[in-house]
Amino acid sequence: MATDPTPRQLVVVGGGMVARRLVDALRSRDTDGRWAVTLLCEEPRAPYDRVALTSYFTGRDPEDLALGGQELWDDPLVTLRRGVAATAVDRTEQTVTTSDGRTLPYDSLVLATGSYAAVPPVPGKELRGAFVYRTIDDVADLRTYVEQLRTELGRPLRGAVVGGGLLGLEAAGALTALEVGTTVVEFASRLMPLQVDDGGGEALRRLIEALGVTVRTGTATSKIAGRLGRVSSMEFADGDRLDVDVVVFAVGVRPRDELARESGLAVGERGGVVVDDTCATADPAVWAVGEVACIGGRTLGLVAPGYTMAEIVADRLLGGEGTFPGADLSTKLKLLGVDVASFGDAFATEPGSLEVVISDPVAGVYKKLVMSDDARTLRGGILVGDASAYAALRPMVGRELGGDPAAYLLPEGAAPAPTADLPEDATVCSCNNVTAGAIRCSVTDRGCTDLTGVKACTRAGTSCGSCLPLVKRLVTTELEKSGVTVSNALCEHFELSRAQLFDVVRVQGLTTFSEIIARHGLGRGCDICKPVIGSVLASLGTGHILEGERATLQDTNDHVMANLQKDGSYSVVPRIPGGEITPEGLIVIGEVAKDFGLYTKITGGQRIDLFGARIEQLPRIWKRLVDAGFESGHAYGKSLRTVKSCVGSTWCRYGVQDSVGLAIALELRYRGLRSPHKIKLGVSGCARECAEARGKDVGVIATDNGWNVYVGGNGGFTPRHAQLLAEDLDTETLVRTIDRFLMYYVRTADRLQRTAVWVEDHEGGLEAIRAVVLEDSLGIGADLDEAMAGHVEGYEDEWAAALDDPEKLLRFGSFVNAPDQPDDTLAYVSERGQARPATESERSGGGVLIAGTTLEVRR
Repeated sequence: MATDPTPRQLVVVGGGMVARRLVDALRSRDTDGRWAVTLLCEEPRAPYDRVALTSYFTGRDPEDLALGGQELWDDPLVTLRRGVAATAVDRTEQTVTTSDGRTLPYDSLVLATGSYAAVPPVPGKELRGAFVYRTIDDVADLRTYVEQLRTELGRPLRGAVVGGGLLGLEAAGALTALEVGTTVVEFASRLMPLQVDDGGGEALRRLIEALGVTVRTGTATSKIAGRLGRVSSMEFADGDRLDVDVVVFAVGVRPRDELARESGLAVGERGGVVVDDTCATADPAVWAVGEVACIGGRTLGLVAPGYTMAEIVADRLLGGEGTFPGADLSTKLKLLGVDVASFGDAFATEPGSLEVVISDPVAGVYKKLVMSDDARTLRGGILVGDASAYAALRPMVGRELGGDPAAYLLPEGAAPAPTADLPEDATVCSCNNVTAGAIRCSVTDRGCTDLTGVKACTRAGTSCGSCLPLVKRLVTTELEKSGVTVSNALCEHFELSRAQLFDVVRVQGLTTFSEIIARHGLGRGCDICKPVIGSVLASLGTGHILEGERATLQDTNDHVMANLQKDGSYSVVPRIPGGEITPEGLIVIGEVAKDFGLYTKITGGQRIDLFGARIEQLPRIWKRLVDAGFESGHAYGKSLRTVKSCVGSTWCRYGVQDSVGLAIALELRYRGLRSPHKIKLGVSGCARECAEARGKDVGVIATDNGWNVYVGGNGGFTPRHAQLLAEDLDTETLVRTIDRFLMYYVRTADRLQRTAVWVEDHEGGLEAIRAVVLEDSLGIGADLDEAMAGHVEGYEDEWAAALDDPEKLLRFGSFVNAPDQPDDTLAYVSERGQARPATESERSGGGVLIAGTTLEVRR
């Protein structure tokens, strides 16, 4: 890259998402190296995804929230200064003074300082146990306090969130994730008053309360009371009182405009640095973007407008003429697992607006479209409980829908998708301001032939991801219009899809990869088709996964029937059906963990994971577990993982059915069932849903009359809420229904396709699947029943079989020429009484060890 020997100096103050987008946009376009950028990041880490802050509770590594890779910070024209704040701006000298005493000259300065969490003037807000919810450090402090206080008090904790808007419900999700009993206190008459109307707020309230969170609306907090210097209760303006151990303030944010004020720049009436439609202040050398910018007389608290501002400033710095097109305030969120979306004129403020509303309190769904007075043009909408139509509807704001607007509010899978007729200038990805025309152009003019290429070319779907279904449909439609056949081939070696290949193997009775590729493929296969065929053969019960050439088809985990960990060791996960285990079983697991020095953890799936096993130790560990009656938990395979259960009617006073008994029966029935993706089940003994069944691929919830079954749920990167398949089934019918659903999924889903996506992509959606499973619409019910019966009858514990075969055991060696020699590169640190992998700095001795820990190499 040819660079200017004296690039101009750009200082960006602020280390948030918008600041990073600005630097990224500038460097990607500044091919001549006209600008050198210094980013002052007050937090001790690079910019991270603040929108996903609650997900930090699923792990303790802040790097999980990092935005993009390290490449941007390795750029020689970019300097990232972590833990350094700007303390003053001298606009006359064009310098910035930093908290470490340096003075940085600038040719242009961008203020991207964002906002801070507002705290109302409530007495007691300074007590220990009172928090705000804004940064990773806020979240880490909250978690540490809760964990320590729970240990100290020895009882469940009670918490409250002041504020029932977006931040408040995010904070409530955080407390819930910490297993703190949570109450949301909102001054307005409904939750999320800026995004949803009264009907949507009521639906949202019911859904949130069904998750065990108490909601108090129309309530003002007057005081936080304390005992021994920490929070003990809350008092309200109506005289009521609530005992709490922790309080989180999430009433909103205020722009961090103090640098602008102190340097004499104009600020808005409610704060924020005043800028014009180019994001420039009255000083031509100073710009402001994101939440700190007051543009058009208001500050904008969403990331999408901030990204647009960042792109405009990058364009202007390079001589462009971009201007701010106005803010798209549409939002699509998942709060406490509940979908909420709001777009356009959601409150029907424009004269002559008509409202089309569908409200189903039983299903927990509220949907509203705001139309023009002739019911043709879409003006806005609100979706609560089911926001699947959001991606298709939001780009149509200001345009004629065509047909009956109510059709767009039909259940998922039944609503029309106006992809082909979407206007060129309709914004598909609001986060990155990508239009339908730009996506089509990436296919027709720039040669993109798949979703991955289009994302790289246009940035569509690379931020929140809510637009990806629509982007994918646009790409497919454009390819088909161009005469390109959209292939569903498994890979370059097989023209068949996974579902087609499954049927071919099943019907022809093929049992080896060699004969399958000889008859239906080309070449020698690859790392895509080999594991798929290995899974297909395992699903059809053709023998042990390590038998003969089948062993070479498996990926890393299946290859040794254990999960590979970050340090090269493996985890051992014995099956514990329904989470039920005898004291004798616990003792055996404890003795094995102690004898082999393994880290032990009870998982969310009601199992015990043993970490840190070396590969040559796996047979010895499993020999002891198998002899004690345990079998493989298949944590390494694309197969059934667990069937989570509450205690049900056996112990719980609310339980109406024996959920533990059913969960054990289902886990023993479906154990070892190989599938396109991992599958999880849950069984709850009553509607309180303690087993989180509606977050599983198959969820069962007890009723007074039997069982309700839900399908297509999952957690992970893209959480999905399971949908109702059937109600009030007796146990026999329930099992047959699950049998058919799972076997139909195994036979017809694509490679690595989860049940949720399979249900969405299936022609006719859930209704068509329901017809197959419950009404035998395809006439394959008996075949599916027989296939599942064959699986149950032919089940064999993979580890027990491997232990009886000396040839299979030869695989479990650290080195080919020295199978029994331990891998001496594994190093561990003792922490909280257990061993964990040492970090690189701990290995080299260059880092500071955690207090009270010792480094040891375990051999």
